[in-house]
Amino acid sequence: MVEDRIVYLNGEFVAWGKARVHIMCHSFGRGSAIFEVLSLHETLSGAAVFRLDEHLHRLYRSAALLDAELPIDKKDIHQAVLESVRRNGVREGFVKIICFYPQISFEILPPQRKLDVSIFVVDPVEDLGGLAFPSEKGTTACVSKWRKLDPETVPVEAKAAANYLNGMMARAEAKKRGFDHVIMLDTQGFIAEGGTESVFLVKDGILMTPGLGTILQSISRKSLLELAPILGLCAIEGRLKPDLLFEAEEIFFSGTPAKALPIRRIDERVLEGVPGPLCRKLSGGMEQIVAGRDERFKHWLFPTGE
Repeated sequence: MVEDRIVYLNGEFVAWGKARVHIMCHSFGRGSAIFEVLSLHETLSGAAVFRLDEHLHRLYRSAALLDAELPIDKKDIHQAVLESVRRNGVREGFVKIICFYPQISFEILPPQRKLDVSIFVVDPVEDLGGLAFPSEKGTTACVSKWRKLDPETVPVEAKAAANYLNGMMARAEAKKRGFDHVIMLDTQGFIAEGGTESVFLVKDGILMTPGLGTILQSISRKSLLELAPILGLCAIEGRLKPDLLFEAEEIFFSGTPAKALPIRRIDERVLEGVPGPLCRKLSGGMEQIVAGRDERFKHWLFPTGE
């Protein structure tokens, strides 16, 4: 049960119920927390965290973009993540790092630059009742009326809590319309991303995904782009018109819970043969990697010693 989990909080390990802040704290009232969600996998060599180094690099990048400061260095957080996994005995699941301002504040600016650091480890089956990702049969999505946050309004590359109101509203719209997921366009009208996922398309056998600039620098997205040429696939990044959603042979999402989640319906268009061949190829490649069976990508896995 989730209540039995141990939480890392500012250099100490505390009971789940002790991981608290006041409702009036700045990060609750202003959405100023930053975070990372990492996947944890059972591999041939035991439990391992996927691309821990990349997640920590992005965490520190988020802090810098918000002019915030983390009180400990990457090496210390790295060790704290692995120790958190060991103490919780989870071998397959997720790690969430949340950095926040705990101080009570009425002001729009945070009371200080330094953030508090917390780390949570969960087993999605035991603690969260499983995850609703129908990866085998695919998912449904619609194009949202809500546009992705413009990079001239906030740093969209920061994985900050307030930025996710954008995806939440879009996903809520999709649910009302009878869809599982959503695809948002940017303010210039090009394909951006899902509520919390990156978007990939296949047209004429070429793998395509929106370029960086108006989207989060997704680690799952980066992983698929690095894997694609190894599998003999041609991949391009760029500004993709929404018409492609109704022309592409394949469309799929990529994120931490599902590295390649096929879309079987986009608005009123039904795609046949889901998952398609490229999605299957990439998904199969990622399955081999996270299981520790592909020596070429062993450096993506960080054993916990559990």
